[in-house]
Amino acid sequence: MRNMFPAICIFFFFFWLGHGAPENTDHSKAVINGADKIRSQFLHLLRTRRSPQVPLTVEPAKPVQHPLFQQVPPPTFSEAMESCPKADIKNLKERLKEENLYLHTEAGEQGKLPVLILSLKDSKLKRRPAVVFLHSTNKNKEWVRPLLEAYASREYIAIAVDSRYHGERAHNLTTYQDAWDLIKLADYLTQRKDIDPTRIGITGESLGGMHAWFAAFADTRYAVAAPIIGVQGFRWAIENDKWQARVDSIKPVFEVARIDLGKSAIDKVVVKKVWDRIAPGLASKFDSPYSVPAIAPRPLLILNGADDPRCPLNGIKAPTKRARKAYAKAQASNKFKLIAQPGIGHEMTPLMVKEASDWMDRFLKQ
Repeated sequence: MRNMFPAICIFFFFFWLGHGAPENTDHSKAVINGADKIRSQFLHLLRTRRSPQVPLTVEPAKPVQHPLFQQVPPPTFSEAMESCPKADIKNLKERLKEENLYLHTEAGEQGKLPVLILSLKDSKLKRRPAVVFLHSTNKNKEWVRPLLEAYASREYIAIAVDSRYHGERAHNLTTYQDAWDLIKLADYLTQRKDIDPTRIGITGESLGGMHAWFAAFADTRYAVAAPIIGVQGFRWAIENDKWQARVDSIKPVFEVARIDLGKSAIDKVVVKKVWDRIAPGLASKFDSPYSVPAIAPRPLLILNGADDPRCPLNGIKAPTKRARKAYAKAQASNKFKLIAQPGIGHEMTPLMVKEASDWMDRFLKQ
């Protein structure tokens, strides 16, 4: 498929190869061995698609005064963004320490990862838990600042990054591509003296939720995960003719494929071809029925809308069933949960934000 990916390629190969931390040897060997096998296969595939590696370096940056949003008009307010629980701290904004930096993760223009970090000044804790929150399509790290402030008020190190071709990595309102640098981000976070490397959580909304899901699957240093409106069944959607809403959200990619295949309309053949080209195995061995259970026994909370057409609830029945079985085998049934909010489509709600926040507190503040 000619020229399909340079400008409008999508979600999934967002990882820079790093090294995952070893699993706790007290967990079920059968569960871990199975997870390690599929994880190894996934990382091997990523190695074949990686750009030239450069040493991980840190460059100071300045706060972004006018963040770029790739939608018109840009968003101005989100009830969900403002709903995350905060500690009762007077003059919170003045007590926050803000860090802006770039991580150089690979060769090329997009190998410069913009990072925003918020934390409380003068904390008495030597090492704190950390939470990474990933933005959705067409937004940026500055958009999730209210969430970072809320987590920081509760003694977390709160981190956000710009997805590739988003925020500081975008040059106009239409550039969009997939790659994320979450494994290299974990390299950096685990080296910081103010972060407990065993207590790093990851969450995100929509596109960010998908990235959080795959990051937790690929890198065991993400100890807790709470993807929001991101987990879905790609093969299930193809087989059950429920792919239209997802395709419509990124339609130009599929239109290119349709033309290359000589089709008069986008159909399931086109959809499967696109998924196979973008991410081999996405609709098969790395799909949610296999990658979600591989996160066990680390705590995983999946938050979706019960009526979400992009992440149909029926499409995650199989991964949910398999995940519960994997967590039970690992004697960690209390570490997996699915919340499907009734009457909600593809939307992050205040309830989801609070549930994700509570999940992080439960497992990162023990």
